[in-house]
Amino acid sequence: MSRPAPGPRNTPAPGDPAQDTRGRGAPAWGAPAPGGVAPGGVASADGACPGDGASPPAGTASRTARAARPDSGRAGAWAELLRLPALFTVPGDALAGAAAAGARPGTRTLLAIGSSLCLYEAGMALNDWADRAEDAVERPHRPLPSGRIRPAAALTVAGALTGAGLALAAGAGRPALAVAAPLAATVWAYDLALKHTPAGPVAMAAARGLDLLLGAAATGGGTRAALPSAALLGSHTLAVTAVSRRETTGGSALAPLAALATTGVLTRLVTHRRTRPPAGRRAAAAPGLPGSGPAEGTHPTPGALATALGVAYAATAARPYVHAVLNPSPPLTQRAVGGGIRATIPLQAALTARSGATATSLLVAALAPAGRMFARRAGMRKVSIT
Repeated sequence: MSRPAPGPRNTPAPGDPAQDTRGRGAPAWGAPAPGGVAPGGVASADGACPGDGASPPAGTASRTARAARPDSGRAGAWAELLRLPALFTVPGDALAGAAAAGARPGTRTLLAIGSSLCLYEAGMALNDWADRAEDAVERPHRPLPSGRIRPAAALTVAGALTGAGLALAAGAGRPALAVAAPLAATVWAYDLALKHTPAGPVAMAAARGLDLLLGAAATGGGTRAALPSAALLGSHTLAVTAVSRRETTGGSALAPLAALATTGVLTRLVTHRRTRPPAGRRAAAAPGLPGSGPAEGTHPTPGALATALGVAYAATAARPYVHAVLNPSPPLTQRAVGGGIRATIPLQAALTARSGATATSLLVAALAPAGRMFARRAGMRKVSIT
């Protein structure tokens, strides 16, 4: 006897994608993977969105898990649990934050990126630990319910990665730690308490925005100049996460329609306005801090690069949203989530370009094809990141 499709599952990153909006939030923030990561959804690393489908009876869960997905070894199980391809959606947050602060990326920016990666992965491990009972029924092939990883090990890794993320942020300076601490708290609150509540999408958006501010605080010593960019990135994450809450059930055109409208507004803001750092920040964002100094260049208008990246963002997100509006079925809703998460990287790059950091924006944009290549070579094209 078939059972109803399982309800949506989401997590906060730096994000996802979703995962972003998952983990952190992913992500997780939605973070957050470049090929199509769904924050709290089932989009795969290459953009495909396989549904979980009807679940087998509980008594056959372990047999189904082994038959559907043979054990690929301990390393493979951990790679699946941590959704490694999703990591490519994370560095753009800190880099966009540094650009918005008007400072060149430096050693402290790298520490901020390391902190973001650790906190994002902590959210991934914590998400599966928190959902282990639900996954035992709905997704028995996953590492925890299939027995390939023990729940205690996943929880231990989540705690260790959180500690590592905070330690790296402390190494980047007190301002960075002041942002990383609430970011870590948001990740844990999302996974353990807020995921299935109306506050879930807001928590995911907050995590992604805080991740961008972490890069600004680490590189420039402050966050005020980066607040507009954080708000734009958080708005995108909020819209994607709202869509992801119906990705396994479908039936609602309202969320993808709102996400489509949000994409249009964000595209106009990114391509027609630019965040101008406070006077003097570009010359001396934080005297004596490694990585501070003049930005890569500023312009009164976003320029051709920011416009092109803004168009790429809109093209990536808008089409699957339109399809989900016209037919809000689970498969098309899942594809809308995947498209929204894939659009995170060009949005990060566009935000970086409109702040005048041309070289950094190109580096961020390059993370998308790099992530897809990694997913293919690692054989993780079909690994869900939520």
